[in-house]
Amino acid sequence: MSAPQCRLCSAELDHTFVDLGMSPPCESYLAADQLDRGETFYPLHVRICAGCLLVQLPAYIAAEDIFSDYAYFSSYSDSWVRHARDFVDLAASRLGLGAESFVVEVASNDGYLLQHSIAKGIRSLGIEPAANVADAAIARGVPTEVMFLGEETGRKVADIHGRADLVVANNVFAHVPDIVDFSKGLRELVAGDGHVSIEIPHLLRLIEGNEYDTIYHEHYSYLSLLTTQRVLATAGLTVVDVQELASHGGSLRTWSTPTERAGTPSASVARVLADEAAAGLDTVEGHAGFAEQVSRVRDDFVEFLVECRRAGKKVAAYGAPGKGNTLLNHCGIRSDLISFAVDRSPHKHGRFLPGTHIPISPVERLVEERPDTIVIMPWNLRAEITAQLAHTRAWGAELVVALPHLETF
Repeated sequence: MSAPQCRLCSAELDHTFVDLGMSPPCESYLAADQLDRGETFYPLHVRICAGCLLVQLPAYIAAEDIFSDYAYFSSYSDSWVRHARDFVDLAASRLGLGAESFVVEVASNDGYLLQHSIAKGIRSLGIEPAANVADAAIARGVPTEVMFLGEETGRKVADIHGRADLVVANNVFAHVPDIVDFSKGLRELVAGDGHVSIEIPHLLRLIEGNEYDTIYHEHYSYLSLLTTQRVLATAGLTVVDVQELASHGGSLRTWSTPTERAGTPSASVARVLADEAAAGLDTVEGHAGFAEQVSRVRDDFVEFLVECRRAGKKVAAYGAPGKGNTLLNHCGIRSDLISFAVDRSPHKHGRFLPGTHIPISPVERLVEERPDTIVIMPWNLRAEITAQLAHTRAWGAELVVALPHLETF
């Protein structure tokens, strides 16, 4: 069988970054009547291109099959809504956005971000492929077009609504299989003197922090600043500044402009590129060793849960994020080791985690059953969730994260 091709430069992908085996789509939560039916598992075999260094997961599942009807609603994370508000405040100040400005967000979800720009009186538009999530945004008062972004759709939106002073693409750049066409769509949306702001999980931090649960079928690409530059350049966009963020275990926020007006990039761009080079991310060989780190995380987590079972402890999971399903399926966890999960999103209540079939309940179940151990699945929201779980200390519950390494507290 021939190797898949790089989505950026079309070279054959014959170098492995990490192989996590087989897993079902991470957001394919099951209803009770689906538990006795077959589930389709797909490879999670991540490769690195020897030509352009883009780390990527082949498109085993089409984006239309994942994102047309989606289970993730951004507004259920208080910290993420605050992050979005802070970004809008920053962007408005940095770019001088006001009543005459226009902001477009791609993958705008349920309006979690644009609600803040609208509150400032800034004309705003969301582009969201999942109709069920877009409906929530529209109900919130956020105008939203239901579509996938590409060069053609970007041009159509610009023809109707005009080109934007700011185009936002937060945590979506890694989610598109045709990242070049998507980038060209961003270029079609932005005005000649406008900016594109993109937030991406940083590959450097993924490696440093053993964040392998961020690998799932929705994430087609795992980006460094170096490869982000290379992708955007194909669409005539140049990165002129970058900020390092703590979100999602370590992210980058890049600011780009049309290449024809881009000046010299900021010192921050040179600094992050130097950090990546120092870590070896400017060579194929520098990406080696991650698979061994992943194996250690899996072994420690499974051993911990087995010891809990032997000690007669009841274990629950807090949160049912998609990325948690990568961890659970890679580790072979089932309901004999984690009895149930709870989540704040009512859209997941009464359903079951894909592959593992662990039931998902409202958070009130924790008080009803008083588990001895609670595994925080969205470890990147550890501080927020620890505060939400303060009441569980009353019965002596132990809190646990599996990543970046096993820790109890």
